[in-house]
Amino acid sequence: MDGSNTQFTPHGRHLIAGEWVPGEATFHSQPAHGTAHEYSVGTPALVDRACQSAEAAFEEYASVSRERRAQFLDAIAEEMEAREDAITEIAMSETGLPEPRIRSVELPRTANQLRLFARHIREGAYLDRRHDAAMPDRQPLPRPDLKMVQRPIGPVAVFGASNFPLAFSTAGGDTASALAAGCPVVVKGHGAHPGTSEIVAEAIKAAMERCDIPPGVFSLVQGGDRDVGTSLVQHPLIKAVGFTGSLGGGRALFDLCARRPEPIPFYGELGSVNPMFLLPEAVKARGAEIGKGWAGSLVMGAGQFCTNPGIAVVAAGAEGDAVVDAAREALASAAAQTMLTDGIAKAYRDGQARFDDRNAVRPVLRTESAGREAMPNLYETDAEAYLQDHALGEEVFGPLGLVVRVSGYEEMETLARGFEGQLTATLHMDAGDTDMARRLMPVLERKAGRILVNGFPTGVEVADAMVHGGPYPASTNFGATSVGTLAIRRFLRPVCYQNIPDDLLPADLR
Repeated sequence: MDGSNTQFTPHGRHLIAGEWVPGEATFHSQPAHGTAHEYSVGTPALVDRACQSAEAAFEEYASVSRERRAQFLDAIAEEMEAREDAITEIAMSETGLPEPRIRSVELPRTANQLRLFARHIREGAYLDRRHDAAMPDRQPLPRPDLKMVQRPIGPVAVFGASNFPLAFSTAGGDTASALAAGCPVVVKGHGAHPGTSEIVAEAIKAAMERCDIPPGVFSLVQGGDRDVGTSLVQHPLIKAVGFTGSLGGGRALFDLCARRPEPIPFYGELGSVNPMFLLPEAVKARGAEIGKGWAGSLVMGAGQFCTNPGIAVVAAGAEGDAVVDAAREALASAAAQTMLTDGIAKAYRDGQARFDDRNAVRPVLRTESAGREAMPNLYETDAEAYLQDHALGEEVFGPLGLVVRVSGYEEMETLARGFEGQLTATLHMDAGDTDMARRLMPVLERKAGRILVNGFPTGVEVADAMVHGGPYPASTNFGATSVGTLAIRRFLRPVCYQNIPDDLLPADLR
């Protein structure tokens, strides 16, 4: 490993096919604190160069053994860990996230998911290999020999996310799963943390050199206007796109992918409000505890998680009041937190203003946020008002919660059916709520990719069984996940080989 935990000073260039490439124009980062640095601006020409290099490397990389690809993923994890101090320092400066979030959560999670995919491809079950042996004597017609295996689809574009500078960005889950599948990756770095993207790209470059991986397998293009992202998703050599971000930005890129002469899949994770349904026996037994726990989940990371539980559905009455009172009390004691970017902070204030403008919404705790700092807010409405106003169901990215009061189970079920697609849905229940929960489960299964009981959805476990996706608008492909080993299936396609001699078959079928 050639990395170290020494002081890191960004050079501001793009990584394209193993070379650090400058650009003609530059931009300055806007860190939450510390020194701003200068970075080259991406262009469609640089995107084309990266995509051409990815295509040139595809056939060789697709034929690399699973063991060698696994070693490559392990090496990326090791190279990132070798740069732990430097990564932590620049990520904290750029994002304003606290040191434990970077050092103890983001970096280990990113390394662990790289190693998870290394293990997954070593085991080989993801290949879904099938074989129907020839039946030459079958009547009335013989059956040919048929073999099937999952094969990589080609170069993949990945957009870095603002809220996860490591785990959903340059070497995050989309990149890890695409590389594991055997697909080269072109990353569009997020402008909120270009220095973090650069040092992670250095780690990937070092891993490629250690493992003798073709240099075109990974490229990073920094910055640039919308034409850079547009040119990337419309480049004819790109065969799929991974994206984590806003509904508006994701939908625009999704539409571009669909309008291509050759449409390609766009795997966009676009966020959700992640409703929690508080059932009566649980509220009666521990309503204040649930309210306090909800408040803690709302303010975690300044609420800048796509799984932030933005809505709590609870019955009207004194027992439900205890939930709201406990949440309000806990939120009132929370301090201001620095948001990831000025734009995210402004969007949070705009989201709060949307609630303030509605007569059917009552403020439970209203605060003022300024600049890049965010204070928590809590509002309340009823089911009828919520169902009549689509804007109340739009995500507010930040520490804002909405209580929706219902008259009883029937209205709670009506409300559940009225929700759009979600990443998560949560039931808070005790044993006496089982019948009610059983009636809600078929509804929630159609609404969310992950269903929880007696927990809070903030935080996504990196594991085989995890699903991080859901029906639109939570994501653009309800059959996919961006977390967990099933994520690799996004970048594979089944190929059937009929009567093919063994020496012509992919190594995984021989």
